[in-house]
Amino acid sequence: MSNEIETTPAERLERPRVEALDRILGEPLKVLDDGFVRVVDYMGADESIVQAARVSYGKGTKKVQEDRGLIRYLLRHRHTTPFEMCEIKLHVRVPMDCWRQYVRHRSASINEYSTRYSIAIDAAQATAPGEWRAQATSNRQGSAGFLDPKIGDALSKEEAELHKESRRIYEARLEKGVAREQARKDLPLSTYTEAYWKIDLHNLLHFLALRMDDHSQQEIRAYATRIGEDIVAKWVPFTWEAFIDYRMNSLALSSIERDVVRAVAKGDLALARKMVEERGWLERAASGGWKRNREREELEGKLTDLNLAVPWA
Repeated sequence: MSNEIETTPAERLERPRVEALDRILGEPLKVLDDGFVRVVDYMGADESIVQAARVSYGKGTKKVQEDRGLIRYLLRHRHTTPFEMCEIKLHVRVPMDCWRQYVRHRSASINEYSTRYSIAIDAAQATAPGEWRAQATSNRQGSAGFLDPKIGDALSKEEAELHKESRRIYEARLEKGVAREQARKDLPLSTYTEAYWKIDLHNLLHFLALRMDDHSQQEIRAYATRIGEDIVAKWVPFTWEAFIDYRMNSLALSSIERDVVRAVAKGDLALARKMVEERGWLERAASGGWKRNREREELEGKLTDLNLAVPWA
């Protein structure tokens, strides 16, 4: 009698491939006037998320719709680890001021073009006459509307002259033997840089949720939208669908907001107003109107979105 224990060999696992993403692999997708994003490589797909969540091998016996349902459940209830099983590496070409907003997300592996080692890229983001935005009065870091194109035309001409002159000075310094690391210091933030940017899907979705938002700066929003709609949507379609439903198009309510919504829905506007007053959100300004309160303003937006009355309007 043999003492050897018979074991069943583990099945061979194939690397998930996404045909829709493979078709654009390496292809630069234009952003702004001279920027781009492109997929260099990726690991995993929707099925990898399902596989990790079920701690199983292979595709198993689950149906496609069950996979879709599980992904929606995971994202809806913020089970993030399975989404970390997918990673993507992008090559981006982006203006330096916009790139700063990429770097702020400390959840990616980054290797950027070095202007200490190489000559700076000879390209800077240009602004068309009709694209100059006005400063928002209610948000110190945002913009609202556009300046008159006639004013914009003058601004665009000045911008072009500045770009040309700063480049001329930079190249003249190099010709005189100035070190590249020092010669670059007066280049404008509109100068394009390039980098490889590798990130897992969980952190990428967080980046997209912030940078695709209407309150985000328009330039970084252009990159985020391109990455989301033209890359992530092809790569993990079930996840993208759930992300749009539960992150981008969802409406979150705090406990006080929920109570106010309930009162308004029941027609008890007096109770709803009382709740807001007790929170100190309805203080009068010297002008006679309400003092600015961001929480109240956000609640007003949610009530309007739900086609409900604003009791203190």
